[in-house]
Amino acid sequence: MKPLAIAIMGPTASGKTAAALEVARHFPCEIISVDSALVFRGMDIGTAKPSQAERAAVVHHLIDILDPLESYSVMQFCADATRLAQDILARGKLPLLVGGTMLYFKGLRDGLDVLPQADAGLRARLDADFALLGSPAMHARLALLDPPTAARLQPNDTQRIQRALEVIELSGQPMSALLARAPKPDLPFTLLPLALEPSDRHLLHARIAARFDAMLDPDTGGLIHEVRSLRARGDLHTGLPSMRCVGYRQTWEYLDGEIDLASLREKAIIATRQLAKRQLTWLRALPDRHVIDCNAADASAQILQAVRSALG
Repeated sequence: MKPLAIAIMGPTASGKTAAALEVARHFPCEIISVDSALVFRGMDIGTAKPSQAERAAVVHHLIDILDPLESYSVMQFCADATRLAQDILARGKLPLLVGGTMLYFKGLRDGLDVLPQADAGLRARLDADFALLGSPAMHARLALLDPPTAARLQPNDTQRIQRALEVIELSGQPMSALLARAPKPDLPFTLLPLALEPSDRHLLHARIAARFDAMLDPDTGGLIHEVRSLRARGDLHTGLPSMRCVGYRQTWEYLDGEIDLASLREKAIIATRQLAKRQLTWLRALPDRHVIDCNAADASAQILQAVRSALG
């Protein structure tokens, strides 16, 4: 029998951090972040990064490992997460993989190493096409070339549409076909997927709005100040993966004078809801997940009980 690792998955604002900390209070654990935004240093507020007190209570990995100028691939995540989980198990502790970047979870479970590496020249040409034609038109182009991939992407998901078109040009094959043939990785541990999902999506939407309002509040959050400080560096721009994160790109638009504060709030909350919808769509395609209602008052306790049962 392979050793056990626990995946605590869920859409944004579903209470994943609280659930992981509850497990860590009862079992010797270390947390591996599964979040494409938490890897960046200096981006604390808009990413809802665990606090210093939370990170002091239990060891966290894959947080603050990159400068916002850098990028982090699914392949890098899979290699890092597998190595870290093995190290944690060797220390006699339980690995908790916690987050909402479903592409990372998918790469770990299903493998993504069949996809070609990015090409800077091709990406620049696609950037120009997006600027000229717009994301919906590029989504329509992808729908002609790779209907299954287009069907799972929103027309405004610029980054993933661009990647899918890039894969087609580099490999001559649609991404969906390459992924279908990808060998499933032989993980050195058994990954138990625990999914925090809302029984009432309106309640999740209310939590998303309340959390973003707290981020905007200069007394409790200070997101605008955080993005202003990042802009002041002079080397960051909205084409970077870090600055395309939800909340950051809308705040950048506000600081550019393109939208007012009310529009910043509205656009960021809508984008976060759309992100949550995509996360839930991916989760509901996992037949082996153990679902816990994230709206339940005892959601963290239910996660703890599921871990207890799995560990026997």
